Amino acid sequence: MAEHAADVFGGGKTKTAAEPPVDVKVLHAKIGQLTLENDFLEHALGKAGLLSGKR
Repeated sequence: MAEHAADVFGGGKTKTAAEPPVDVKVLHAKIGQLTLENDFLEHALGKAGLLSGKR
């Protein structure tokens, strides 16, 4: 019996649980926080001689 790609990969299924809405402002705030932390750590580790060059 032939299967359809949607059946194999789950594309034919509908979601039973509703996903919570994504708050873009919260995501942007988190991205900004992680960027600041990464910049701080990169500078601090470079100053301490533990990080050589950028990736």
